[in-house]
Parts: sequence; C-alpha cells; structure tokens
Amino acid sequence: MCAEGPRATPAEVVVDEITAVTPDVLEALGALLPELSSSAPPLTREALEDIVHSPATVLFVARDGDDGTILGSLTLVVFSAPTGPRAWIEDVVVATESRGRGVGAALVHEANRRAGAAGSRTVDLTSRPSREAANRLYQRLGFVRRETNVYRRNLETEFTGKHTPESGAADPSSSA
Repeated sequence: MCAEGPRATPAEVVVDEITAVTPDVLEALGALLPELSSSAPPLTREALEDIVHSPATVLFVARDGDDGTILGSLTLVVFSAPTGPRAWIEDVVVATESRGRGVGAALVHEANRRAGAAGSRTVDLTSRPSREAANRLYQRLGFVRRETNVYRRNLETEFTGKHTPESGAADPSSSA
C-alpha cells in the first residue's frame, strides 16, 4: 500500500501513500469526507481509484502508529507548467477526535517532501479564513499568505443545467 514505506513522526503518526484501494481505505476516507465538505457526493471506489492511479495526484493518509487507524488524509497534485513543476495541496482533513496530535503537520511535511522531490520550487494551498486552526498550522509550517485572487467557475451548472450548492459561489465547506 505504501510506495516508499511508511514514515513515522514523533507524534506516533505514520504517513503513507495510498497506491491501492482497499475496503478499509475507502471506508475511512468516506467517513472523513463529510468533515471536509458538506456538499461533496459520497466517495465511490471508482472515484478513489481515479485519484490513486492518476499520475498527477498522490493520496497520503496518516495512521495511528499503534493500530493503523486512518486519522486523516491529504491529496497532493503535482503538474508541469511552462514555468516549471508546480505542486498544490488539496483536501486536507483530520478526524475531529485526532486533531492536536500532529496529524495535519505530518501530512503536510510529507506532501512538501514529495513536491520537492518532484522538482517543484513551491507548494500552494487554500484555506477558508474560518478554519482558524488550519490557517495557524499552515503558517507555523512556513506557508505565507499571498495577496491573490482565487476564481471559480461552476462548469457543472453551465453544462448540465444542474444547480448545486456551489452554483455561483464557492461552497464554504469545500476547501481546507
């Protein structure tokens, strides 16, 4: 399941890359998803397979070092651009009962390591201002708030006619 072997951190949290979808991984990530977004559809095996097997994404999970329980996850997106390799962190989530154990930091450290190994000079992420603890964590880990505009266009509404909570505006619960 882990490409390079699990990496232990001082907080007894083990971070590894998911390279195969198993029922326990699907169940654990499905249980974490509502903590990340209230509007996301349920996670399917097919959707998780797409993430795990995409050459542009790396799915990390943090596990309890004692019993292997999945405590959180993070998706790292690495892609090539004319200006060089780029990296983006998406969908960071830690189970409510596991917060404060260093789980998020362990996930971000591993994502940063992997992004650097892929040649990216920077790693970007977004976080809603209301997620105060997450914002403090990212700043403590060396991320600097940038003055930029983030734009979103809802293609689902435009091309399918479906109206979703994100129609016209970003879902406030959809970003870490």
